[in-house]
Amino acid sequence: MNILVTGGAGFIGSHTIVELQKAGYQSIILDNFTNSEKSVLQGLETIIGSKIVCYEGNCGDAAILNKIFSEQKIDGVIHFAASKAVGESVENPLKYYHNNVSATVTLLELMLVNKVSNLVFSSSCTVYGEPDALPVTENTPVKPANSPYGNTKQICEEIIRDTVKANQIKAISLRYFNPIGAHESAIIGELPKGTPANLVPFVTQVGIGQRAELQVFGDDYDTVDGTCVRDYIHVVDLAAAHVAAVDLLVKNSDLKYYDTFNIGTGRGNTVLEVIRTFEEISGNALNYRIMPRREGDVTAVYADVTKAEKELGWSAKKSLKESLTDAWRWQKKICS
Repeated sequence: MNILVTGGAGFIGSHTIVELQKAGYQSIILDNFTNSEKSVLQGLETIIGSKIVCYEGNCGDAAILNKIFSEQKIDGVIHFAASKAVGESVENPLKYYHNNVSATVTLLELMLVNKVSNLVFSSSCTVYGEPDALPVTENTPVKPANSPYGNTKQICEEIIRDTVKANQIKAISLRYFNPIGAHESAIIGELPKGTPANLVPFVTQVGIGQRAELQVFGDDYDTVDGTCVRDYIHVVDLAAAHVAAVDLLVKNSDLKYYDTFNIGTGRGNTVLEVIRTFEEISGNALNYRIMPRREGDVTAVYADVTKAEKELGWSAKKSLKESLTDAWRWQKKICS
């Protein structure tokens, strides 16, 4: 079966390509390379041992989508392509509503026209806003988002749910937490353009001397050490969850099926715990500075993954230490 992976050259998308291939699926990538590098395609071909079919373009462009659907037999779509930085979304919300929401509408329209009935959507734990209780389950109320980024994920989930109700299409939204790590081969990993928007690549870049210091936003939260708590999941575990979601959709005969799943480890770690674990595995003291809180950040969020374990047959395997070890190996490789 052929799976179109939008944003397939990105961090999570590229690792998902590898896991899809291991599971017997063929992947077609659509990526505009605004936040990814074309060199990733070479790395993917090295890992999987075959050529990658890749279209360069924006998934909000109906013309490129029509081209793909006419040239390839597409059986399902995994939709990663989106702008994804919380801070940037606060500063430039229209970019996020255009890239994330409008593009998803266009993709759904073209899926319906071309009778492609399986969709896995890359959602986010940000849909929960500031939760009242932890860990969050899929029944935790979806609150007003703390950022435009989070709001785009809420809106897209609603659009997909309504589309499923009105049409013959099956969909799953994976609400995942904080992906980190890299492929164990260190051939692919997280490769942000410019200043990283996520914690771990910033940590590894400071650790290797590429950046002078790490800024920790807030140490006065109601947590064990005052810094924010997140659920850090290894990107390979996360990629495997997408394959499990595709498997479930393909086997499901209900053409009105829609569901959501939390994808995390079920454990929360503070920013300072991540820093200390990195210092342990790298042997390097990390230069960091406490800064004021950043708008858009929630205090703490981590997952209850019981539903994913039962219905997807999936669970995270790798620890925070393993994840940071792989991220550090990747950072050293790209700086060597």
